[in-house]
Amino acid sequence: MNTTDLHIHSKYSNDGEFEIKEIVNKCLLNGVSTLSITDHNTIKALSETSILCEQKGITFIPGIEIDCQYKGTDLHLLGYNINWQNNDFAQLEIEYTAKVMDLFPEMVSNLKNAGISVDANEVLKKSEGKLPCGELIAEVLVTNKKYHSNKLLTPYLPGGKRSDMPYINFYHDYFAQGKPAYVKINYMNYTEAIELVRNTGGIPVIAHPGVNFTGKEDVVQELLNSGALGIEVFNNYHKNKQVEYYAGLALQNKVLITCGSDFHGKNKPLIDIGQFRINTKYTDYLTESISQIKND
Repeated sequence: MNTTDLHIHSKYSNDGEFEIKEIVNKCLLNGVSTLSITDHNTIKALSETSILCEQKGITFIPGIEIDCQYKGTDLHLLGYNINWQNNDFAQLEIEYTAKVMDLFPEMVSNLKNAGISVDANEVLKKSEGKLPCGELIAEVLVTNKKYHSNKLLTPYLPGGKRSDMPYINFYHDYFAQGKPAYVKINYMNYTEAIELVRNTGGIPVIAHPGVNFTGKEDVVQELLNSGALGIEVFNNYHKNKQVEYYAGLALQNKVLITCGSDFHGKNKPLIDIGQFRINTKYTDYLTESISQIKND
């Protein structure tokens, strides 16, 4: 386990699970003394987290993870030390919510065209007021036996080859960009997301670029040129070669490197708070980066 985790999702993310109190307790249990809640396109968790962390003696860095696009590729931008009281973040959530809800029927339709039917009303009921997402659709399909006769679901059911993390695996197989049920959402432009974070006093950091830019690693230099101040180098997705590449790119550009588990709960059950790979060769640089983010 690591003592700093700058990429954690709470129940306020459409694909998150845990209450803030539960997350803070997990941090204490796992020895995490510095954390950031980075929910998708919302800052609802930050006030509560700030109060609880102060009570428990944990260093809290307010954060957010913004869905955006760069030259047709979907990506995530982390924002740290943002002024979360700024109304622009509330507006971001309103606009994002409207876009997702408008396109939810298309998600269900595309999945049906790919050979898997799901009851849209059942998904919305299970969402309990949160935004429906690919992982939630997967949960409905996996947990309700009425769908199990569809052989396309076999890999995600207990014992199947994709059953270790069935919900997120289903999302990656069907709803990720370029997959059969993918729905293009008109996310905020990357440069607009950069401006939003920086204009509210925050530090914009490119989240897990190895996930979004495999085979297009050179694009990350363009993202840095366009205003990002850091790269999330250490996480649960980057292989050793990717760590070396992105750490080297950060050093070359004299930008920050960050670390985080991308904890969600049931959607990524193999990932725990404070759990991710770190190359000790870059420990000093990481420590200095975290210190700058904390404004030490």
